[in-house]
Amino acid sequence: MPGLRFLVPLAFAVASLASGIRAAAAFECSAPEQIATDRPDVTNASPPVPVGSFQVENGVDLTGAGGTRVLQGTNTLLRLGIAECTELLLQLPSRSETVRGAGSSGFSDLAPGIKRQLLGGDFDLFGIAGVLLPTGSESIDGKGFQPFLQLPWSVELSGGWGIDGQATVTVAPSEPKSNPTTQVTFGVTREFGERADMFLEYIGEFAAHLPADHRLNAGGGYRVTPMQQIDFHVGIGLNEAAPDWFVGVGYSFRFDRLF
Repeated sequence: MPGLRFLVPLAFAVASLASGIRAAAAFECSAPEQIATDRPDVTNASPPVPVGSFQVENGVDLTGAGGTRVLQGTNTLLRLGIAECTELLLQLPSRSETVRGAGSSGFSDLAPGIKRQLLGGDFDLFGIAGVLLPTGSESIDGKGFQPFLQLPWSVELSGGWGIDGQATVTVAPSEPKSNPTTQVTFGVTREFGERADMFLEYIGEFAAHLPADHRLNAGGGYRVTPMQQIDFHVGIGLNEAAPDWFVGVGYSFRFDRLF
């Protein structure tokens, strides 16, 4: 049936994660004792939360392009640890509001998913499979179901330094101009003691029939308590297809031992 074509990439992503579940017995998952978030950078290379933990990540962003200013929030991601190395994800709809100039306003799509650690040790590799459900405004996230697969990774170096990155493929059968879309990131991270960290990150987005989007993103986070974090980030566009600049702040928290 033509309406089921979007399920093929999602089924492949789920199968890839299932193979990672069998391989997970060969290493010890790096479940964080303190809060570790997938924001404010784009790379989602933080380990899954521990079993029975519930984490909420929130943020507000302001983007400028020419004379247009767009405010977006609350960018809420819910994370629930359901098994060793595995968590359920739910990206809630965010509101984009054009506060200056001409632009689109509306809500983004609801996006459920699952995250699994596939490799650990010197090289951490994670798999994320999910789908954008057509619940939001077409002017914000497009039309139809959009399954996606992400492969974030990270490597710890000496002296608190590290590198990380991510490859994402999104399939949008109802959006021929952007189907498929590939996003790649690469970043350098630095920890400062047990509470603070900073990052510098490149983001490239490549749609099938649209100009490539290149950005540079930088920021950091600070754990005010072991289970609460505040963060910020600032960035610039590196070409005409990208926004001129963007800034954001966020607050995240975690509850442990729910079950």
